[in-house]
Amino acid sequence: MTAAVVSLATTPGLTAGACAALNVSRASVYRRRAGLARPLAALRPRPSPRRALAVVERRAILDLLRAPRFADQAPAEVYAILLDEGVYHCSIRTMYRILAANQEVRERRDHLRHPVYKKPELLAQAPNEVWSWDITKLMGPAKWAYFYLYVIIDIFSRRIVGWCVADRESATLFRALFNDAIAKHSVPPSQLTLHADRGGPMRAKTTALLLADLGVTKSHSRPHTSNDNPFSESHFKTMKYQPQFPQRFGCIQDAKAFCRSFFDWYNQEHHHAGIGLMTPDQVHYGQADAIHAARQNTLDGAFNRNPGRFVRKQPEPPAKPIATWINPPAVSTPNCNRMA
Repeated sequence: MTAAVVSLATTPGLTAGACAALNVSRASVYRRRAGLARPLAALRPRPSPRRALAVVERRAILDLLRAPRFADQAPAEVYAILLDEGVYHCSIRTMYRILAANQEVRERRDHLRHPVYKKPELLAQAPNEVWSWDITKLMGPAKWAYFYLYVIIDIFSRRIVGWCVADRESATLFRALFNDAIAKHSVPPSQLTLHADRGGPMRAKTTALLLADLGVTKSHSRPHTSNDNPFSESHFKTMKYQPQFPQRFGCIQDAKAFCRSFFDWYNQEHHHAGIGLMTPDQVHYGQADAIHAARQNTLDGAFNRNPGRFVRKQPEPPAKPIATWINPPAVSTPNCNRMA
């Protein structure tokens, strides 16, 4: 407001009226105008105080603060360490001024640098090529009481190839479960990739040695990235959103009984949208082609009997699974505006 009044013409009465209307002090306006009217005095360099450090001393202190011993220490820490050693160069404030003059006054400590984790990109074109596993909690009979459900799923067929319920998380328990799944499905060495998140049992040395002995390639999600393990996460949601899923299990035997019934239904009867509305068992055991052909024959018959009911095109069954990705690689989109 004051600047606006200052810029007005110095017509008598105009300044007073503007100051009254804008509630601005007339003294401030007159003082500002007087300052603008005076010619700018030549700027003289500010004399350095007699007690100021010499250039050589300031350089020595800056080198000291940059030394490996103190490079990640705050000036107060450096000051205290030197003082305890019987050494005094300058005050803490002077250290800050020297650092500020060299644009080094910001955070000086060396921070933890987190490693860059590679995004997993896994492709399965047949059963027993990529398995995913995870552990989820099942609420027990009392508060803070849990059972732990281990599940291994084939990402191509969505079949649950192994599961168990235990009272704890343990890499040793997973070792027994995985050995049993490998033997049951006769997976040859060097064919399988096992994907998991970064939980304790997943990264345990016991698990790593087991996979190395069996010739299984291990893969891990990036930290805090649930989308890197989508099939296990989606399966747990399917299970826990079932109407009959209990809020709590009375004992571990109840949890095992429920899981056994659910996994039998899931593998044998559940028509999964991600695999062409087939059951996981049908895809896992090589029945997908025959089922897809039979469905097409049924739809062809319906079309031949009543072609007028199908307005757009001849009906087709849901596509059978061909390939399943965890994080498919990005495909560059061509420039649509570019002329050939």
